[in-house]
Amino acid sequence: MPQCSTVVSVHSIAMSYHSPFSLTTEGESMEKRSWAEPYKIKMVELIKMTTKPERQAAIVEAGYNTFLLKSEDVYIDLLTDSGVGAMSDRQWAGMMMGDEAYAGSRNFYHLQQTIQSYYSYKFTVPTHQGRGAENILSQLLISEGDYVPGNMYFTTTRLHQELAGGTFVDVIIDEAYDPSSKHPFKGNVDFDKLDRLVDEVGASRIPYICIATCVNMAGGQPISLSNLNALRVWCDKHDIVIVHDMTRVAENAYFIQQREEGCDSKTVRQIVKEICELTDVATMSSKKDAMVNIGGFLAMNDAKLYERACELVVVYEGLHTYGGMAGRDMEALAIGIGESVQDDHMQSRVGQVEYLWRQLDSAGVPLVRPCGGHAVFLDAQAILPHIPQEQFPAQALAASLYLESGIRAMERGAVSAGRDKSGANHLPELELVRLTIPRRVYTQAHMDVTAESVIRVMNCADQVKGLRFTYEPRVLRFFQARFEECT
Repeated sequence: MPQCSTVVSVHSIAMSYHSPFSLTTEGESMEKRSWAEPYKIKMVELIKMTTKPERQAAIVEAGYNTFLLKSEDVYIDLLTDSGVGAMSDRQWAGMMMGDEAYAGSRNFYHLQQTIQSYYSYKFTVPTHQGRGAENILSQLLISEGDYVPGNMYFTTTRLHQELAGGTFVDVIIDEAYDPSSKHPFKGNVDFDKLDRLVDEVGASRIPYICIATCVNMAGGQPISLSNLNALRVWCDKHDIVIVHDMTRVAENAYFIQQREEGCDSKTVRQIVKEICELTDVATMSSKKDAMVNIGGFLAMNDAKLYERACELVVVYEGLHTYGGMAGRDMEALAIGIGESVQDDHMQSRVGQVEYLWRQLDSAGVPLVRPCGGHAVFLDAQAILPHIPQEQFPAQALAASLYLESGIRAMERGAVSAGRDKSGANHLPELELVRLTIPRRVYTQAHMDVTAESVIRVMNCADQVKGLRFTYEPRVLRFFQARFEECT
């Protein structure tokens, strides 16, 4: 077999999942090769395919809400990447080393040490998942009448802020609301918006700014390292804390490595730690990056804030050395953190998302640009222009995709946005359907099927009808709401 003497940088194959890349030596012609996942399959879970009449009955029974579908009736589940990733053999082995002592579990100390090593935060408070950390943090830092700026809202985060008496203020750059914009860092903060907020309410009414890495509602879009450095300077000037929603920090670090000037020689692990070192407090849903089925944490550097958090965690979650987690889950989480920042893992993870994105883009499907880290986001308003936003086109599109092929996706538009204090519907500028790719779960063939199904729905989009509520929960309505088709 001929030998190739050229060393290929990992960056030359980034974002090229199963796409050809070139290996060349001087004087030789270009050679095309494919790139595969950095793992092999040890176990499979059988899934069933359903008929269209069966899916029609299932979606009607679910009130056209994909959250209310039974898992057994779903063929390819792209509802979320939260808690549905495939754990590694090392993580499963760690599950067998659970110390389920009520106090002082050794798994807690391993987790705390891992967070210090990979993320830099000194103190850790385990919670059952990210929203547990959001609840505790909001109660600790927000007072009635405060304003909490952030780079676009997230559903549970904003609700906890509001329940604590705060008002969310969006300070993300305008490009984040333009699906067609190719800005590489749509998660960036707009400092003019921050300055205006300080001028209007005063810095003393801003307890912290919440910064998400890889902003979910913007389409999984990253924030740049330079923007975060500038934010650190701005917050120090105004004596304002930076809270890091770090659910997908490794994906954000990968985009920085690939897109930001001067960062291509850094590893994902190095960039992750650099991001965290620029912030003061973090909330984490470990069910995403770290690939565990349950768990999260609140992390910080302030010892006094940690003491106060420990007081609250025993009220809402459990003792401060296990929070809402079992010892075995903390062990799997500690191992997953280390796996999540490996460069080859992130190339595979983001590369699979881009593989689907490119297939849909080449077919002319309206998408959020550029490709995000955890999902492909369909522009429902562009696909279903005949459905007014008051009839929830993203919800209708997600239901139609399930009916077509058994693929479950998630609405991220007016239903998710909820209502304002006056009772009027929030009508966000982005009306999206999220095709969320679980980590290490599906193959290229599943992505092919997904792409074909989306294209078929788009080609008969004029047959899709709008929806109206038959049941609307008071908060976080997208989880349990029910709908019927408009006539």
